Amino acid sequence: MLTETPEGTKELQGEIAGRSIESLGAMLLERIRLAPDALAFRYPDSDEVWHDLNWTEIGELTTAFGAALIGRGLNQEDRVAIISTTRLEWVLADLGNAMAACATSTIYPNTMAEDVAYILRDSDSRIVVAEDADQVAKITCHDDLVDAIPLIVVVNGVSDGERVIAWDEFLDEGRAYLAANPTCVDDRQAITTRDNLATLIYTSGTTGRPKGVRLKHSAWSYLAESVGLIDLVNEDMLAYLWLPLSHSFGKSMIAFQLRLGFKTAIDGRIDRITDNLGLIKPDFMCGVPRIFEKVRSAVLTGDTSRGVKGKIAHWAFATAYKAVPYRLANQEMPAVLKARFNVADKLVLSKLREKLGGRIQFMISGAAKLSPQVQKWFYAAGLIVVEGYGLTETATVNAVNHYRELVFGAVGRPIPGLECRIADDSEVLFRAPVVMEGYHKNPEATAAAIDADGWFHTGDTGYLDDRGFLFITDRKKDLIKTSGGKYVAPTKVEAALMANVPYISQAIAVGDGHKYVGALLVMEPESLMRWGKNRGHAGLTYAELSQLPEIRRSIDRFVAKANTHLDRWETVKQYAILDHELTLESGAVTESQKIRRARVIASHQEIVDSLFAGFEETIDAS
Repeated sequence: MLTETPEGTKELQGEIAGRSIESLGAMLLERIRLAPDALAFRYPDSDEVWHDLNWTEIGELTTAFGAALIGRGLNQEDRVAIISTTRLEWVLADLGNAMAACATSTIYPNTMAEDVAYILRDSDSRIVVAEDADQVAKITCHDDLVDAIPLIVVVNGVSDGERVIAWDEFLDEGRAYLAANPTCVDDRQAITTRDNLATLIYTSGTTGRPKGVRLKHSAWSYLAESVGLIDLVNEDMLAYLWLPLSHSFGKSMIAFQLRLGFKTAIDGRIDRITDNLGLIKPDFMCGVPRIFEKVRSAVLTGDTSRGVKGKIAHWAFATAYKAVPYRLANQEMPAVLKARFNVADKLVLSKLREKLGGRIQFMISGAAKLSPQVQKWFYAAGLIVVEGYGLTETATVNAVNHYRELVFGAVGRPIPGLECRIADDSEVLFRAPVVMEGYHKNPEATAAAIDADGWFHTGDTGYLDDRGFLFITDRKKDLIKTSGGKYVAPTKVEAALMANVPYISQAIAVGDGHKYVGALLVMEPESLMRWGKNRGHAGLTYAELSQLPEIRRSIDRFVAKANTHLDRWETVKQYAILDHELTLESGAVTESQKIRRARVIASHQEIVDSLFAGFEETIDAS
């Protein structure tokens, strides 16, 4: 096993830094120069009609936005917050900020009003771009923000003549200011350097208040230059972007597009993903594990999972699994297997690919751990899902698999020019220009995260194999130590449950200090209601269905299957099905839908205790 990336990485850093463009604004101007008429973005209107914009048009819109900011008196590195779902205007505002040398503060659209106010105050934001009246209300309900936030630009809404101005009116204001001051944006670009603040991303931390991560222009430009060396995407490809742009994973896609020139169809509505994939027919898409789990679960529990169709689908995937080793090794299949695989592909697998557009070359999973089992299922179907890894504090993409060299379970090799080290306690450390400048107004947290030698401590444990592939095992603070002294990575247990229990949406492994591992399970509402309808329980509520003995018997079988993918001391001996979902409003999950593990366990302590009371003396977990 390796403990550090190969020699020469430090030297490569200098080469990449030397080639990287100075700022996000300069990257946009370079893209316009290289391909002024090339398609940049596709986006839907309110009537579901899709429209195209080329790079010249993107340049005009972002320059107008930037000029409006300058006209309103904003200076270099002044913050402009964006609180909106993923849509074209989010990108235009972000790049418009860069054109004016301002910095973007990100706020998730599902953030509660109290936390919105906290972020606006902490970031010292001057102007807010809000998607609609609901987002505007989260700001205007705080009287103390009137002076701090004198202007709100509303994307879907109208001006009120005072504090709120409509999007189109703000752009017109910028065009008028630009006509009177034609060099104002150029002048800002001339003074913007790679050391200036570009983005202030607030992490949806699983504990305490979110922290503002300060990312300089150099983080994004270096990241884009580095990922470009991997030869993963090119300018002929069309990406489908639905990821939250308030999250660094989604935000990084803008930097990649500026540098690599691919096209993007953008629409953040999660309920439209499947329909849009079939309509847009993209070449690649980035997602989070839950999206891939939901697609797989829908296939496994849908109408085609039963009867004759179900038997055909089961045979097709069984055949496809046998073909996986040959496909991975790029070897010819035995004649009989090849013939069967071709039939399976025609009858079942190709139809799944067609539903997702039919042109996808690969998909990238990030933001959380992807189950190798889910990854293998997609690969069997002819859909390659590569896993990546990164953190907001390191501009998101720090390692990624290549679809030409897929390793199930690995998050890929560290990107070129990123130093990676495995500490003595297995913590993963990174050092490169992608590392944040620090936490905003929080020097203590910054010092705890970045050591004196510039290494960022991720808080994740993992290892590098002999080929340089990085594997992430878990969060250091989340490791479970059983009373028998065995360490259990909860994410491994949870991934096994999520991959094998098709009716659940969330799983939380518990058992620290106990003899064995238990779990709290949360049902997927759509799957559960469909299950109830198919079994004559159409009138029951979510809470009632989740507690039926019938569902318990069904889940028992799937949990037993999940346990076959775990070592003996990791297997789930007892579990409880919660009668409610874990929501943002209850404080159980973050804005990015990460489970606040400690909070969930504490708020369900009585249920957790019941998983172990009276059972530990009778169960052998060695």
